[in-house]
Amino acid sequence: MKPKSEHNYKYNRQFPCIADLKRKARSRIPTFAFDYLEGGCNDEHNLALNETDYHAIQLEPRYLRKFRGVNMHAELFGHTYDAPIGISPIGLQGMIWPNAPQILARSAVKHNIPYVLSTVSTASIEQIAEITNSKFWFQLYHPTEDRLRDDILKRLEDAGCEVLVVLIDVPSFGLRYREIKAGLSMPPKISFQNILQAALCPKWCLDTLRYGIPEFATLKRYMEKGMDMSQLGVFMDKTFIGRVNEDKVKAIRDKWKGKLVIKGVASREDAEKSHEIGADGIIISNHGGRQIDAGESSIATLKRLVPEYKNKYKIMVDGGVRSGPDIARALAVGADFVFMGRPFMYGVGALGDKGGDHTISMYKAQLHQVMEQVGCGQIGDMKEFLV
Repeated sequence: MKPKSEHNYKYNRQFPCIADLKRKARSRIPTFAFDYLEGGCNDEHNLALNETDYHAIQLEPRYLRKFRGVNMHAELFGHTYDAPIGISPIGLQGMIWPNAPQILARSAVKHNIPYVLSTVSTASIEQIAEITNSKFWFQLYHPTEDRLRDDILKRLEDAGCEVLVVLIDVPSFGLRYREIKAGLSMPPKISFQNILQAALCPKWCLDTLRYGIPEFATLKRYMEKGMDMSQLGVFMDKTFIGRVNEDKVKAIRDKWKGKLVIKGVASREDAEKSHEIGADGIIISNHGGRQIDAGESSIATLKRLVPEYKNKYKIMVDGGVRSGPDIARALAVGADFVFMGRPFMYGVGALGDKGGDHTISMYKAQLHQVMEQVGCGQIGDMKEFLV
């Protein structure tokens, strides 16, 4: 008999955890693309901390109390989601697995959880708006020119985007040794080594032929006519790389009438400025360990900031979450919502079109089991079970 907590969750039982999905995805994704997804900055200490620091957080079960069952619904910005989990933005998703943003956006709508599209993803604002019936979030890489910023904001408004997420933690390109060794550049170079790696992944190749060479779909209209892929790196350096300061975010707050979230908060100073600016929420994140190797884990930052800022705006977290118990740990520490990036790409890489549905259902089943085990009936009560 299946455990009670799994009755309502259908997913492929050959892949009951992220480690299994990751193993399968690695065998189906070319090495250069998998290293882009997987790699962290420098020696990847921060990447490892993001995961291992979760393991020190313990929950205390309450077995003898009255218990009426689990309700995983979570309210966020006036919307009630089926679970307190969301799909984080990832750049070049379509290079990692063809059509990945479209697959994940459809799954997010089906399961009623947030999907966040990146400025540098391989699907456009308009495509994702159509797929999701405008139920999507957007992560903005701040342009260096105000006219581009304003045009993107207008497109988001026209598309009905629910939440704007302003990214603040990429003032420079992270030094990721895996990408350097793989020759992964902007744009990705076609080398003999990369061609060989791709040839060993026939499904990836066939789907790439089916959906086309990935491109920055949202940004395409801002590129000069006749610009080829070899000029893409220069375009990105000129158009999007730069520090996002307080004044730039204030200007966006003045223009954007919807919900505004600041992502990449990793210090008390930035948490305080986010409050002063009028953000509706923050996502505590270190960019998945991809930008600074000397930083602390996201969950450690969450622990520090929750006591002071819990009642000022919504506090979300991203980075290092690999299981239902990790989601429960983040909620117990004080997160209102938990976002994940790499795990969903493992799911799509392993199972293709079915990967989004599988990964979401798997996480729901895992979180449900933890809540049932400790006796937590509501998401907001998880803090009571923190040791």
